[in-house]
Amino acid sequence: MKLKTSKENFHYCYSIDFDSILGKGAFSTVYDAKSLKDEDPTKPKNPVFAIKCIPKGSLTHDDKLAIIGEATILQSLDHPNIIKLVDFFEEPNSYFFVTEKVEGGELFDRIVEKEYYNEKTARDAMRALLNAVEYMHGKSIVHSDLKPENLLLVSRDNDAVLKLADFGFATTCDDHANDGYGDLTRQCGTPSYVAPEVLFRHDYGTKVDMWSIGVIFYILLSGYPPFIEDTQPELFQKIIKADYEFDEESWDHISPEAKCLVNSLLEVHPKKRFSAREALNSEWMNKEDRDLEGADLTFSTISNLKRFNAKRKLKAAVHSLIAINRLQLLYSNGTILSKK
Repeated sequence: MKLKTSKENFHYCYSIDFDSILGKGAFSTVYDAKSLKDEDPTKPKNPVFAIKCIPKGSLTHDDKLAIIGEATILQSLDHPNIIKLVDFFEEPNSYFFVTEKVEGGELFDRIVEKEYYNEKTARDAMRALLNAVEYMHGKSIVHSDLKPENLLLVSRDNDAVLKLADFGFATTCDDHANDGYGDLTRQCGTPSYVAPEVLFRHDYGTKVDMWSIGVIFYILLSGYPPFIEDTQPELFQKIIKADYEFDEESWDHISPEAKCLVNSLLEVHPKKRFSAREALNSEWMNKEDRDLEGADLTFSTISNLKRFNAKRKLKAAVHSLIAINRLQLLYSNGTILSKK
């Protein structure tokens, strides 16, 4: 794969709305932006995009290589359930990712707003995620950081179109044919969603994404994560043993086929863990709509998910506050944007 960098100057192509922050990361902020180059009268005036702005100021050489790697991977992907990279710019002081704008917010945020939630809604979300991941794995690409924050809906009016985002840890890999492992060694990911083989420091491959999907699926059904501990070492001990349970209060009314799929995804040994194709072919994924529509998750799952979401949002806000203040300082000093 070879990166295609725009030859034009970013500042002449797009106008950023710095008052409209769509997202925040450790090294970046995502803003609303309008195109300045589309003069076709048959198209909407000034189409709106999302711009991820990454100042170069404190980036290491490895950070810069990772950014180039992320852009290269995104340019190689074209799938309806994966965020689309429209443009990429490397300016003297900053990198800019120009992507399609999705306005539906995070999947979990939408679920907690629902008056009625059932297994069919959970299945629809899982199918979109699994389709995206199967496509990605077919190109030997591992996302490495699947989590709720990276599951976005296209619009406020449509629950059906889900987009997988944030490919900051994504990389290509060579999966071993027989043992379920691969040739990746980098220790990365979000603690609650990381696979056992990463913690064991084994070489790993695409199956780490399937473990993360198992954690997300568990939360979609119950409203809380399978592995909960006060300290990270205790959390990791639970993960490497797949020490989770289906407690009666939250799981008794959930279909046995759904529990079976959870077990097949939260499998410690990657060779035995389901691939995306196996998950898509599972019994639960192919149950009749009417059966899953009758499996009501509204009462217990949504109340649990509201609590989980609140804790998740608070933690994310605390982690990003310092980074955002730093970005705003860099912008005020004129170091984010640079005109040639």
